[in-house]
Amino acid sequence: MLNRQQAPDFKQVSAINFIQPEKRLLANGVPVFTIYSGEQDLVRIEFIFENVNWKREKPLQAIAVNTLINNGTNKLSAKEIAEKIDFYGAFFQTEYTQDHSSVSLYTLNKHLHSVLPIVKDVLTESQFPQNELDIYIQNQKQKLQVNLKKNDIVSRKEFAHALFGETAYGVDIKAQHYDELKRVDLLTYFKAAYAPNNCTIVVSGKFDTTGFNLLDSSFGYNWEKSEVVKNTFSFNPTEKQFVYKEKPEALQSAIRIGQLAINRKHKDFPGLQILNTVLGGYFGSRLMANIREDKGYTYGIGSGISSLQQAGYLFISTEVGADVCGAALTEIYKEIDLLKTTLIGEEELNLVRNYMLGSMLGSLENVFSHADKFKNIYFSGLDYDYYSRYIETVKTITAEELLALANKYFTTESFTEVVIGKK
Repeated sequence: MLNRQQAPDFKQVSAINFIQPEKRLLANGVPVFTIYSGEQDLVRIEFIFENVNWKREKPLQAIAVNTLINNGTNKLSAKEIAEKIDFYGAFFQTEYTQDHSSVSLYTLNKHLHSVLPIVKDVLTESQFPQNELDIYIQNQKQKLQVNLKKNDIVSRKEFAHALFGETAYGVDIKAQHYDELKRVDLLTYFKAAYAPNNCTIVVSGKFDTTGFNLLDSSFGYNWEKSEVVKNTFSFNPTEKQFVYKEKPEALQSAIRIGQLAINRKHKDFPGLQILNTVLGGYFGSRLMANIREDKGYTYGIGSGISSLQQAGYLFISTEVGADVCGAALTEIYKEIDLLKTTLIGEEELNLVRNYMLGSMLGSLENVFSHADKFKNIYFSGLDYDYYSRYIETVKTITAEELLALANKYFTTESFTEVVIGKK
């Protein structure tokens, strides 16, 4: 009989299997990576473009083009595009990140022949109508005005700017940048960036030879190449920076601290992820146990490591009561120092191992998740050996190795410290 007073035994995840893609080329050389799953008659096709031609005086070109790309072409208005996509039960999505912009199509396979020409029209003939641009500018300025009153958003902006300066990773967007958006600049950027020589296509779902041939007939021909300048940025660690913006009426203060670090390409990255998880990367982390559970300074606190194409950084973020901001900062640094001076106990380390392996396994719930895992390594110039090394590191890293990593990368004397509110 089951004893409900006794916790069930657990076993460590032994193996994680990834669906690896098949690579093919369109007639014009565009690489297509297909992660196949034949269970459902559904496919996601992602057209991924590098952000290029960076100009610090025109920082909004890439994001504005990505947002407005489906708002009208030579043949179709924004309304007509939406109605046609919706008619076939498809879904059209755009996404902007600091390194890439993407246009994604979700559709049933039987409608591919009908919806792909619509997407081709969007990716080659978008016109960015002035009235749509005017609405975008107005809405974004209003959104910015609201966001600048939110301490947590301001802290993220200030932190990124302190680390990355006037680059695509850190530019401090202001209302005037929206006022300076010009339709002619968007068209110029669109023609440069949304071109076959700057495109990678990732397909996930039930996608066979028939589907590939339809994709090739639409996008393998009559798509003009362009001349692009790849974005290149370099960053060097700086001396400790303090950014403090006082808001006398604030009841809570937003804290964000951290520094430049390594990205996914570095051999230490998996180990640093484990260390981050111990510090603040899950609900049972040390920061949560101390600052939320024990001290009651906040509802939530976390740490993370972000991997960008040309940089990486680690950060700790929280919002605390304004009257305990100084005390919270003291406790944060205390937890970091403990990781640099005291070995992590075996029980805690095993808990983190199981959490991380379980999270990895749980993140592969469907074929789209497998495609996302592929993109993580592909655009970092890595292969699936990365995940093998990651899993092995999680299983085998020692407390001594984590102590060494903490002393190597948690150099608090050079942390950037941002506080918005009161301290």
